[in-house]
Amino acid sequence: MVGGKVLMACLMLAAQTYEVPPAVLIGIYQIEGGRIGQEVGPNDNGSYDLGPMQINTIWLPDLARRWGVSEATARRWVRDDPCTNTGVAAWILKRHINETGNLSKAIAHYHSRTPRYGTVYKKKVVKAMYDKGLIRDKR
Repeated sequence: MVGGKVLMACLMLAAQTYEVPPAVLIGIYQIEGGRIGQEVGPNDNGSYDLGPMQINTIWLPDLARRWGVSEATARRWVRDDPCTNTGVAAWILKRHINETGNLSKAIAHYHSRTPRYGTVYKKKVVKAMYDKGLIRDKR
């Protein structure tokens, strides 16, 4: 089992690579609560959530294409490798930041583009960051 220090190192590397706030990735990790090798589901749409950052399998076709591997290989990498998992999480967050131009919306969209779900999720992530002492204000 990979320890917490390795996962945190992967989170920091992912944050630096994709230029996203490390505190946000830590907050997302706290809320997602996944583990290396974990596969949760099926979700209502038949998808599964993989690894520490609970990356949804809807991303696998795009990732497999980008990496030049099969979807099964992409699934294994995302599920079982902590740095791949956190890197994909940071990549997804960065895509949402670029798309919305707004970190708050990007955090919500990490979970769902449906406002009633995304807003609740964003509040949980912000609270987790606050509780960990990563931010001073829960706004």
